[in-house]
Amino acid sequence: MLGNPIDKRGVLEDEIFTYRITKDRKAFISWHGKQVTVLSGREAEDFIKHIKNADGKDAQLIMAKATGHFKHGNEKRNKRR
Repeated sequence: MLGNPIDKRGVLEDEIFTYRITKDRKAFISWHGKQVTVLSGREAEDFIKHIKNADGKDAQLIMAKATGHFKHGNEKRNKRR
């Protein structure tokens, strides 16, 4: 089988996720510049441990997993009725 079964469309190659860690060890994860997730406590510590040595697509995958399924493409659009 060709390609990566996790990222079949190659979306993570564009580095769509970014993150920042605060002094109090919270992790803020953004998607296209918009904050989508804040991790704290044990969840943040696990994220920091995994992201520390990751780069490129591996880091993007870690951030995508940390955000969960926040965007499915079926969100309601603002429609005037």
